[in-house]
Amino acid sequence: MPNVQCLFTLGLFKFNLDQSLHPNSVPIIFCSSKITMGKGKNLKAALQSQQSRLKAKQKISHAAQVAEQRSQKNVKQHHCKGSSANPPVNKGKGRATPAPPPRRTTIPFRPTDTILLIGEGNFSFARALLCDPPPGLQDLPPRNLTATAYDREEECYEKYADAQEIVADLRKRGSEILFGVDATKLERTAKLKGRRWDRVVWNFPHAGKGITDQDRNILSNQLLILGFLRSASKILSLGPVPSFTTPRKRKASDEDEDEDEDEDEEEVEEPMLVETEEGEHFEFIVPKEIVQTRGTVLITLRNVVPYTLWDLPRLAKKPPLPTTGSTPPNPRFTLLRSFGFNRGVYKGYEHRMTKGTRAHGAGTTGEGGEDRTWEFCLQDVAEPED
Repeated sequence: MPNVQCLFTLGLFKFNLDQSLHPNSVPIIFCSSKITMGKGKNLKAALQSQQSRLKAKQKISHAAQVAEQRSQKNVKQHHCKGSSANPPVNKGKGRATPAPPPRRTTIPFRPTDTILLIGEGNFSFARALLCDPPPGLQDLPPRNLTATAYDREEECYEKYADAQEIVADLRKRGSEILFGVDATKLERTAKLKGRRWDRVVWNFPHAGKGITDQDRNILSNQLLILGFLRSASKILSLGPVPSFTTPRKRKASDEDEDEDEDEDEEEVEEPMLVETEEGEHFEFIVPKEIVQTRGTVLITLRNVVPYTLWDLPRLAKKPPLPTTGSTPPNPRFTLLRSFGFNRGVYKGYEHRMTKGTRAHGAGTTGEGGEDRTWEFCLQDVAEPED
């Protein structure tokens, strides 16, 4: 009969060995008279094999669960797309998708402004300001608007088929229409002498010389802009520099309520939300000024090459010195602001090329980019010392 003590000792030894190799395994006490190193290795391999099989089963089960979840998700999405009664909702919110924010559009005119339009072409912009005006301009008197064209009246009607009808309507309403007006010699025009305007506007100026060389074309248009700014400076209204600010929500203490009421009387631009007939929403920025300010020049260009190469802001703020002694130096302007020019806001407005509708159909501008307006006023001039 084998020694029981010996067998029990060998069993404990085997148990301790297996525990060190597999700490999570179930304790086993061996009481066998035949314990060999070969069987110990077989047990280790069996336990490892069992653990491998368990891990494999867990992976298969997990993969099956993931596949089932994806299948259910696809069924739900297909059901939502096929049902027209269910509107799109935000993920996890259960609420309808919010409408896009309104487009912000600046209207740089007040109904009390005197407005001079330069290079009107077919005069559709003047018509848009009076016949179907944007918000804030419903009370603009027709007599406050003077619209000019570079061409003689007969030439204008030949270039633009709709110009004659538009001009007749504007004159019937009481607006002043002038032909043969050179934008670089405004102060020399007989019917403009001695008068001043709050807004002098030139939308999409162009020399129209048909120069194919880009550098020469840019130079000719820069000279045109400089000549216009030099001339316009002599017919702008006088007064303090305009200030354009947007209203801001501000948390005020009880002690500051009186001060805030006084500050609210300062000139600000008030947003006005309007929905068009096409369903578009615009947030118009309508100027509100308490005091009369100095006149401003507004120039609108397509914000793409080659127009960006004209470098309009620099020409106005830091004009180059004249190359000839007979040309006076240009006055310096301050850039007050720039903003996107939305043609759709001015109903009935149709941009026309300098050469008219005879050239290239409707005469649209370059592709890409945006229309942008830059607004300037004259810089303060220091008084000469005695």
